[in-house]
Amino acid sequence: MLLARLAQVSREVAATSARSRKTALLAELFRDAEADDVPVVIPYLAGRLPQGRLGVGWKVLGRPVAPAPEPSLTVREVDARLSELGKVSGPGSQAERARIVGELMGAATQDEQRFLLGLLTGEVRQGALDALAVEALAAATGAPAADVRRAVMLAGSLQTVARALLADGPRALERFRLTVGRPVLPMLAHSASSVAEALDKLGACAVEEKLDGIRVQVHRDGGTVRIHTRTLDDITDRLPEVTAAALELPGERFILDGEVISFGADGRPRSFQETAGRVGSRLDVATAAEQVPVSPVFFDALAVGDRDLLDLPFAGRHAELARLVPEPMRVRRTLVSGPADVREAEDFLAGTLARGHEGVVVKALDAPYSAGRRGASWLKVKPVHTLDLVVLAAEWGHGRRTGRLSNLHLGARTADGGFAMLGKTFKGMTDALLGWQTERLRELAVEEKGWGVVVRPELVVEIAYDGLQRSTRYPAGVTLRFARVVRYREDKRPEDADTVETLLAAHPEVRP
Repeated sequence: MLLARLAQVSREVAATSARSRKTALLAELFRDAEADDVPVVIPYLAGRLPQGRLGVGWKVLGRPVAPAPEPSLTVREVDARLSELGKVSGPGSQAERARIVGELMGAATQDEQRFLLGLLTGEVRQGALDALAVEALAAATGAPAADVRRAVMLAGSLQTVARALLADGPRALERFRLTVGRPVLPMLAHSASSVAEALDKLGACAVEEKLDGIRVQVHRDGGTVRIHTRTLDDITDRLPEVTAAALELPGERFILDGEVISFGADGRPRSFQETAGRVGSRLDVATAAEQVPVSPVFFDALAVGDRDLLDLPFAGRHAELARLVPEPMRVRRTLVSGPADVREAEDFLAGTLARGHEGVVVKALDAPYSAGRRGASWLKVKPVHTLDLVVLAAEWGHGRRTGRLSNLHLGARTADGGFAMLGKTFKGMTDALLGWQTERLRELAVEEKGWGVVVRPELVVEIAYDGLQRSTRYPAGVTLRFARVVRYREDKRPEDADTVETLLAAHPEVRP
């Protein structure tokens, strides 16, 4: 498949808000695709690179390259070149990256260049989510959408199912079954603004602690244990404590869903960054385990023995979990009958926060396990942190945001009267806000660069964020997690913005 075809569909999907039209466009694309195109086409539509981050910055991407007059690049050819780019390292790597990018851009048309630039900068925003791709695959192949969705959750990979479907048709779905040892995509939660809202929506439910750890899926088959992350990466060798815990359980075959979390000497949870750092540590496993020991905490059972539990209601799955896993290794929870028990649920949330966890997940007792989906039967509730920060710079957008200033550089006040950058965000912006923001920031610009503008630190913006983590990239030693724009505060002056010291005082767990 030509990259030009994919770029065209991406552009058309971005131009429509109708879900049915988006699905039809994707279905037509899949009908035209070969099975071997799928591992590239699907992640590209979602704005992802199969290779992950490639280490290419604006110094390389900002160099103008004359576009090709006619399309000739195929998606697989582009993928091969980007794989080559990802392998570049060592002396002379910057020049070699520039050469590969230059050749790739030179072989691309103007439209293809825009699409590639969006992919490489992580700002393709065309709304082609995996759920839409599932519906489109079903339409393209004549398979029932529910069967495609279940196959994807059991395979743990939309690309794997799509390739099989396009190669062999609907009968290929029969080969995808829940199997101990083969991870499945985890069930995810939507957000609710309060436990009262969650109870109004779900009725009888369980209210469980939301731990700020690493999501894990633990598979045991006899003496063999495999541990996978929410992205299905195998991290078994990094977590010997979890393997040991799984082998101590009485069951010989099971799949359990939970979190890995690290507790300090005071019994309170360590920061997410410490737990994540342990999982990704370059130290030998024994040293890492001694410095940051972790513990598994389970909250669901997907299979026990030869039984597939996915279609059981949550109450039934938890009963199986309780028979297998002792209480200290299960997430703390309380059961409520519905909105009448809101006080009990709120008290549980307050207690959870006091214990150092980040909130609660409210789960309907009658819901099956919807692997790989952000279902309405799990609702997470956690406090929203907000800050008033100053915009220090902004980067030009790509895709739908081409020509608009999008990615904001955010700063907090420092003790010497200056500003320290805490991170970036392009989230939470409507088209109207992007238009206003671009005009206003250009008025404040003191320097224009290839990537965007540096502005006078005068514009205050209210930012919501989920927490802080340590970072050596930023001068305060910390950065915001999941920052998004709430609103601009033109009623506030830069000197009214929050300070670095105030922010660190509110998050002592990450103070450098």
